[in-house]
Amino acid sequence: MTTIKFGTDGWRGTIAEDYTFANVRRCAQGFARYLLDLKKTTRGIVVGHDKRFASEHFAAAVAEVLAANGIHVLLCDGAAPTPVISYAVVAQGASGGVNITASHNPPWDNGFKVRDEHGGAIDPAGLKEIEARIPPRENEVQRIPLDEALDKGLVRRFDPAPAYLEHLQQLIDVEPIKAAGLKVVYDAMWGNGAGWLRRILAGGKTEIIEIHGERNPIFPEMSRPEPIPPNVDVCLRTVKELGADVGIINDGDADRIGVSDENGVFVNQLQVYGLLALYLLEVRGERGPIVKTLSTTSVLEKLGEIFNVPVHQTGVGFKYVAPKMLETNAMIGGEESGGYAFRGNIPERDGILAALYFLDLMVQTGKRPSQLLDHLYELVGARYYYDRIDTRLPVEKYASIRAEAEARLRTIQPQEVAGLKVTGILTTDGFKFSLEDGGWLLIRFSGTEPLMRVYCETTHADKVQDILQEGRKLAGLHVH
Repeated sequence: MTTIKFGTDGWRGTIAEDYTFANVRRCAQGFARYLLDLKKTTRGIVVGHDKRFASEHFAAAVAEVLAANGIHVLLCDGAAPTPVISYAVVAQGASGGVNITASHNPPWDNGFKVRDEHGGAIDPAGLKEIEARIPPRENEVQRIPLDEALDKGLVRRFDPAPAYLEHLQQLIDVEPIKAAGLKVVYDAMWGNGAGWLRRILAGGKTEIIEIHGERNPIFPEMSRPEPIPPNVDVCLRTVKELGADVGIINDGDADRIGVSDENGVFVNQLQVYGLLALYLLEVRGERGPIVKTLSTTSVLEKLGEIFNVPVHQTGVGFKYVAPKMLETNAMIGGEESGGYAFRGNIPERDGILAALYFLDLMVQTGKRPSQLLDHLYELVGARYYYDRIDTRLPVEKYASIRAEAEARLRTIQPQEVAGLKVTGILTTDGFKFSLEDGGWLLIRFSGTEPLMRVYCETTHADKVQDILQEGRKLAGLHVH
C-alpha cells in the first residue's frame, strides 16, 4: 500500500494513482484512531467536500469509516466552501472535521484535510500523530455502508450554509456594499464559491457578474484553480471589457482570494494582504497582532510599526498560522498563497469573508483598487514588487534533488543577491535571505507537490527577475 505523508495542510495525491478509495479510507481510519486515543469523539466530526472529480463519493467513504469506529458524522449535504465547512465544526460543536479537497491543485489531484475543534488546521505535531496511526493495510480499516450508518443515526446529513451566513452578520455589515452600486466580476474558478457572493449581496445596487460558476472538474481556461496569473487571465480580461470596478477570484475551495483592479491588472496576494491589514487598522480601527508566514510581505512589518501592533512570522502553511493566531488572539493571519484569516472568525483561510472585507474597503474609502495600492505604498514609504517561480521536479528524483539543494543552501553564505546586500538568513522553513532594501529572497520546497519555489519581494522593480534567477542558481538549478 501507498505510504501516506501529510504535508502542510493534510494529504494530497493523484486521483486513481495514489489517491484511491482504499487510501482515503486508510487516512480516515488513522484520524479515527487519533480521535479515539485523545477521547475526542463524543461531539462528532464534520465531513465536507469540494467539486472535484468524485469528491462527494470520497467524503462518503470517510463518513463510513468514522461511523464504523463509533464516531458520529455530520455529513455536508453538498459541496461547500472550505471556510463554511470549517465554521460548521464550531457551529455544530464538533470535535473536528475532514474536508475532501485539493484546494488549488491541478485537476487530477484530490486531498484529505483535517481540522481541529476550532475549525483550524491541526498543528504539525498532531498531523504526525494522525499519520502514525494510518494502518498499512486496507484490511485494518473498519467500515459500515453509508445507508446503514444513516439509518442507525451514526451519520446525519446537514446544510452548513445557514450557520455561516448568520455568523457573517456578526463580522461585517454588507448593506453599504449592497447599496454602493459596484460592478464586480466574480470568478468562482469552477469551484465551491459559485453563487455565494451573489447570494450574500443580492437585493441592492451592486452587480455581481459571475464567471466559471458551473461544476467542471477539468477546470477549463486555467491550468489549476489557483487565483494567480495565468489562471486568472479570463477574469482580468472580463473586468477590463465590462468596465467593472473590481474582479474577485476565489480558488477551487474558496478559501483563497485573488483580486483584479479596475484596469484588469492583477493585484498580487502580498498586496492584498497589505490592503486587508490596512482595512482592519485604518478603516475599522482594530488593533492586535498580525501573523504572517515568512513568504509574505514586509509591508506588514511597516504597518506594524506605524500602528504599533506586533507582527509574528511563522513557517509556511496554516498549520503554523492557525496555532499562532489562537495563541496571540491575532487580528489577522495570512500567507503568500492568498489565504487570510480574521479574528472573530475561525483560524482558517476564508476567501468569502476576505472578498467582503476588500469590497467594504473600497466602499468605505471611496477608492478603487489601484488607488488603494497608491495609498498603501505612500503610507509605508515605498512600492514593493513581488514574484515567484515554481519549478516542477521529477517525482522519482524529488527527494534526492531536494536533499542536494538543501545541503548546498546550508553551506553557502552569499554576501549579496542581484547587487543587494544580504543582511540576514532565516532557515525556519526553507532559506530566506533578507536584503538591504527591506526585501527578501526565499527558496523552499513545497510540502504538497514536487515543486521548488523561489519567491522574492523588493523595492526595485527592475531587480525582481534577477533576484529570482539568482535564487535558482543558489539552489543549484541550471538557469537558461
